[in-house]
Amino acid sequence: MSDRQRPLRSAEWFGTADKNGFMYRSWMKNQGIPDHEFQGKPIIGICNTWSELTPCNAHFRKLAEHVKQGVLEAGGYPVEFPVFSNGESNLRPTAMFTRNLASMDVEEAIRGNPIDAVVLLVGCDKTTPALLMGAASCDIPTIVVTGGPMLNGKHKGKDIGSGTVVWKLSEQVKAGEISLHDFMAAEAGMSRSAGTCNTMGTASTMACMAESLGTSLPHNAAIPAVDSRRYVLAHLSGNRIVEMVNEDLRLSKILTKEAFDNAIRTNAAIGGSTNAVIHLKAIAGRIGVDLQLDDWSRVGRGTPTVVDLQPSGRFLMEEFYYAGGLPAVLKRLGEADRLPFKDALTVNGKTLWENVKDAPLYNDEVIRPLDNPLTADGGICVLRGNLAPNGAVLKPSAATAELMQHRGRAVVFEDFDDYKARINDPDLEVEANDILVMKHCGPRGYHGMAEVGNMGLPPKILAQGITDMVRISDARMSGTAYGTVVLHVAPEAAAGGPLAAVRNGDWIELDCASGRLHLDISDAELTARLAESDPTEASTLIARQGGYRQLYIEHVLQADEGCDFDFLVGCRGSEVPRHSH
Repeated sequence: MSDRQRPLRSAEWFGTADKNGFMYRSWMKNQGIPDHEFQGKPIIGICNTWSELTPCNAHFRKLAEHVKQGVLEAGGYPVEFPVFSNGESNLRPTAMFTRNLASMDVEEAIRGNPIDAVVLLVGCDKTTPALLMGAASCDIPTIVVTGGPMLNGKHKGKDIGSGTVVWKLSEQVKAGEISLHDFMAAEAGMSRSAGTCNTMGTASTMACMAESLGTSLPHNAAIPAVDSRRYVLAHLSGNRIVEMVNEDLRLSKILTKEAFDNAIRTNAAIGGSTNAVIHLKAIAGRIGVDLQLDDWSRVGRGTPTVVDLQPSGRFLMEEFYYAGGLPAVLKRLGEADRLPFKDALTVNGKTLWENVKDAPLYNDEVIRPLDNPLTADGGICVLRGNLAPNGAVLKPSAATAELMQHRGRAVVFEDFDDYKARINDPDLEVEANDILVMKHCGPRGYHGMAEVGNMGLPPKILAQGITDMVRISDARMSGTAYGTVVLHVAPEAAAGGPLAAVRNGDWIELDCASGRLHLDISDAELTARLAESDPTEASTLIARQGGYRQLYIEHVLQADEGCDFDFLVGCRGSEVPRHSH
């Protein structure tokens, strides 16, 4: 029996006997919908990011059908609608460029339509944050259903991880260790089923973030895309969203500051992507939670990484699910009193701890004990100093321990084009202890902040058997990548940040333990260098071309602020707009 306390939003469209109600119902009935479906049933929107140009999400038509079955079974009526599909694999210059655009699409589609609640079908990296951002700005009952990871890649009889193997084999080609034929042979085997990257890349990370935030049912993060249990979860999510309408369980009751603390701690335990730092900040900003970069140090640092997955470790998402998935990780944290807020509410109406306290754990190699971790301190390392006054980040679980405290000379690339033009030059002046620095790849400088921060090493360095160097940029890095890479330097060079002033031969100090990133020049010299030129000129010229790029460059916030648009921050609610006729 319904215990609904508030009238349905959809009744503002379908619940009247006047001219407006007549027209809204009549137009919908041309799809063969009988009249009784409009008589007080919750209307559940299924927000679908299906697209053949987003291969991670290309199986979502079938996933949506299972959600619909669950909605109908629970007494609701499902309506599927498309939104901008933010595909990481094909979109240029980067899917991050259109994350905010997708969130605007979601927000206005929810607010302007007769929807009482929404199921978010997400998968590919930016689709999860974009849809959660849009839904958070409306604050209606919301549940996340992820498409799931691909099956393990296969190459030469061994498992290979999507994304991660690309970086590895590419370096081996440049070092002359394998042939181009060997490199190309891995292409088909890397992506052999529907789903997202099977490593702990950004897609899997954000799926884990959605689950640890409490916005999805347990096990949502890890069930493989082609496993029948993925469709069972979709069906059950359709059941549950109808109940959430009756309970008025809106997103603001789930996305609390306590939930974000749980997610930050979880990210450290799973060895999650640095992209989560930006996305969680943006989601928090939409729901009105004050999440700061320093919260990643406060909550995450000191947390061991226990999930032994590529790119930090050995295994892939299939093994992670078979080992117990995220509930097993959360149980392990909770038993050691390392889960910050066990009583945080989740979408199934239970607390996070109630969901996981009895979760089975089947494999101590994949999900390791806290006293035998993959990395003793896997919390995102937040760095500050005169090179990054507003912060930068580094992922310890994917870095080389010996380089986490390092002092080296800067080898500077003015932008990504400069890097590509010079990195393979045998005459490039670079030594193994140097630090590669790349500018103008932040939100404004690369209009979208592309995942180019994990710069490939110079072939002359690879030929020496060196596989890692410290790299610093205002760019992002794929969650599938690895290395001692300092990212998200803020303010970025194109916004006049100190990174713009770095020159070849400057000495830079990195100390992850103390959170320090320092350019060894005086404050006076730094000021003088920045005054010599206008680092914002290039992005300003691009903005003058108009279109979405102009909107983006003029309104995007910096990395430490989540790269949302300044005018999108905040929850605008789900007040029903005025009639269309």
